[in-house]
Amino acid sequence: MRHLLLLFAVVLMMIACSRKGTSLKSESKPELSEFHDLFVAAENPDVECYRIPAIVTAPNGDLIAAIDERVPGCADLRGSRDINIVLRRSMDNGDSWTDIQTVVDFPDGKSASDPSMIVDEETGEVFMFYNYMDLDKEKDVYYLHVVKSSDNGNTWSEPFDITDQITKAEWHNDFKFITSGRGIQTKDGWLLHTLVNLKNGLHIFGSKDHGASWFLIDTPIEVGDESKIIQLDNGDWMINSRVNQGGRRYVHVSDDQGQSWTSRPANQLTDPGNNAGIIRYSSKSAGDDQNRLLFCNTNSEKGRKNLTIRISYDEGKTWSDGKVIYPGSAAYSSITILENGEIGVFFERDDYSRNTFVKFPIEWVK
Repeated sequence: MRHLLLLFAVVLMMIACSRKGTSLKSESKPELSEFHDLFVAAENPDVECYRIPAIVTAPNGDLIAAIDERVPGCADLRGSRDINIVLRRSMDNGDSWTDIQTVVDFPDGKSASDPSMIVDEETGEVFMFYNYMDLDKEKDVYYLHVVKSSDNGNTWSEPFDITDQITKAEWHNDFKFITSGRGIQTKDGWLLHTLVNLKNGLHIFGSKDHGASWFLIDTPIEVGDESKIIQLDNGDWMINSRVNQGGRRYVHVSDDQGQSWTSRPANQLTDPGNNAGIIRYSSKSAGDDQNRLLFCNTNSEKGRKNLTIRISYDEGKTWSDGKVIYPGSAAYSSITILENGEIGVFFERDDYSRNTFVKFPIEWVK
């Protein structure tokens, strides 16, 4: 009799579930994908270090992951005679990747560093920026270059020097550089990116003609080191900045296309002084049901560790507590939105020994 009652209860439960459109099987929980280590120096006997990750989604949906190939060691541009820009691409939302492709490789004594990219959705072109130095001819003098791809990162143009267009003559000997990671395209088609001059402040540069020419907005922004710019849903520009004191990020907002800025500490965004990533996931003005921004950094006041991603529903005024992507040693990170709507993060980990890609659905962040 007990077995009959149990069988009857199970049948009733199945009927109830079918009426509700559910099943007895529990719903799958959104999770992180497996880590894909894209650049590991220990696997390449000719390279001592890979650093400074940057990732974008090309117009056709391919992923482009670029990085410094630091041949003699992990030193930055001023301290290395041989740094190249290399990349890998994925045609299946990050499940598999091409072999390493070299984009920029100068002779010994001339180095390129700190890749960053902007995707022009109107023309289908991808711009890659980097900082250049000739250590034999002009050591400690930074030049700023760009290359361009018209086939989703498969091939690239010859380097073009835009230093004179986006800096001032009196900055020639200053410590200046384009921030690694990525820039943006605004609603009206402008290409925008951040440029740091450690003596004269953070600046915005860009193009109004799809990269045919470039301009500098000569309004210094304080305080800010490596920074990322996004456009708010109302059209304002917002910069999220690394600062090297206080254990927090800084935010700057402009409602007049960069001619003036309002700045404030971002007290929710704990940071040890590190490059980070910020990107728009959705926008009401584009027809989405809500505004969503994503921010990824090493969520720690001291020490580069605890890589965390947060979400904001109010255009960066407040942020969620965040989800931890990797609790251990981590450093620079770059974010992109995959063609299937998932989020991809490309980041340095384990004391710069590995550069890793991971992806996850928006539900995992929420």
